[in-house]
Formats: sequence, structure tokens, C-alpha cells
Amino acid sequence: RGGDTIYTIDAHSEEILFDFCETWSREAGPFVLISEGIEDAGWRAFPDGASVEDGTFLMIVDPIDGTRNIMYNKRSAWILTGIAPNNGPGTTLADIEAAVMTELPTTRHLLADQLWATKGGGASRESRNVFTGERKLLPIRPSQSPTLAHGFASIAKFFPPAKAEIAAFEGKLFDAVLDSAGENPLIFDDEYICSGGQLYEILVGHDRFIADLRPVFFGAFGLPKKLVCHPYDICTELIAREAGIFVTDEHGAPLSAPLDIRADVSWVGYANEALRSTIAPELTRLLAELPSPV
Repeated sequence: RGGDTIYTIDAHSEEILFDFCETWSREAGPFVLISEGIEDAGWRAFPDGASVEDGTFLMIVDPIDGTRNIMYNKRSAWILTGIAPNNGPGTTLADIEAAVMTELPTTRHLLADQLWATKGGGASRESRNVFTGERKLLPIRPSQSPTLAHGFASIAKFFPPAKAEIAAFEGKLFDAVLDSAGENPLIFDDEYICSGGQLYEILVGHDRFIADLRPVFFGAFGLPKKLVCHPYDICTELIAREAGIFVTDEHGAPLSAPLDIRADVSWVGYANEALRSTIAPELTRLLAELPSPV
């Protein structure tokens, strides 16, 4: 429903989000919420009675990105929010001018992070003690390593469809950019089933390269484009860009998907320019070898 699988925990979060938007819009003025729990393109004007044209800005939200992680208490989920001017249906990810991502920690967490950015204003990170409420600003430090050797990197293959094909492609890519001779693996794989979580891992220096190319592979192998990344999943990529991370589409261009919850998004994240200059040409070459979309 509304662009993705909706679990009970998602439905509860939607109710809270809608109530908040109704209250806030009466203070801040009319705006448009874009969220996965809304039908069609996912646009809903607030307050009740307002039209989409009345909205002075668009707010795209994923109330819980990483539902599968948090509902099993395995790993943090994230609240993702992006703000863009209301340019109508033609508004895209590239138009987002402010973004914030807030960690939803598991019951075993002591600290939870929040990161935010404005276009041209840089990115910031704050950590909060969930028991005392104490807050502390922390640096954002993407990896500066020029190589993937002895680091974490992956291409998303969360679910069975196209998993084998993506894994084979990933192996070819990593062989092309790094000598894999020897007994010990040089690249480590730790997939975070959460686009916001994936960005966070690059932002704080845990991961060096992540790509989510599921729409490309599903098209190449004639599979239904189910469970792919949508604009609300990646609406905080502004934070990564403001932190110096390179985030592109599968062609190496800036993300420009419309703010429509039904749109499919492929994205690639490089922690630094050295990694981008090494990996991007090989990625382009190997993508060109995939079968033509069925």
C-alpha cells in the first residue's frame, strides 16, 4: 500500500505523523506531506481542507525507515525527512533544501543520533543519551581511505529476487577495483536493510561504498520491481552530500527522481572522491554489460 509493505508498526507511526501535521500546519501554514501511507503519488495537503496548491512547501517523510530491523529489535530504524519548495509534481529529490534523520534505537541502545543539513549550509550530527537526555555534538567523518581494502562495502541484495545476480555482479566489481588474490577477504559485507541506515554508515565512516541498484537488476532480468528504494527512503541524501559524500544515480548523475512515492530509485554512495574515481568507471562498464531491460 502507498509504495511499500506496511506493517502494524508503520500504521501506528502514520497516525502519529498525520496528527502532528494537522497540528503543525495550523501554526506554520499549509504544506504538503509526501509519505508512503498515502495513496497514489503520496501527496496530502494539511490542514484538512487545504489543497496541494495551497502548500508553501513539501515535506517528504519516511516515519520508520528500517521497519524490519526495529520490529525485531535487531538494529536501529530511522525517521527520514526532507523539505523542498512546492514546485508541483515536477519537484524532485534535487530540490530538497533541508533534511533531518533521527535514529529510532533498539531497547539495548544507550545513545541515539540525529543528523541534519541545509543546502549549502553543511551537515551536523548530535548524539543523545536515551536515559539522561544529555546531548552532544559529534563530528561527521566519512572514510578518507582511497581503497576498499579492509573496509565495508556492499551492493544491496536484501531479498531473494535477483540476489544471485546482484551478488555475482558485486563480485565482478570488487575484483575489478581491488586485487582479491590471497586467502583472506579484503572487503567486508554488512548490509543494513534501511536506506537511511546505509547513508549513516557512510556518514560516520563505517562503510566506504554502498549501492542500491535493485530497479536496474529487476529490469534487466524481467522481475517485478517490488521492494525497491523510493524517494522517501533516500530523501536525506542531502546530508551525505553536504558532508562531502558523493551520491549519484546509476549513471553517475545527481539524484533527480520526482517526489512521488511510486518512483523507483537506484543510488550509489562513495565516501570520498578517490573511491568514486576508482569505482565509478568500472561500475559503469559492468552495468553496460547487463541484459537490456525486459
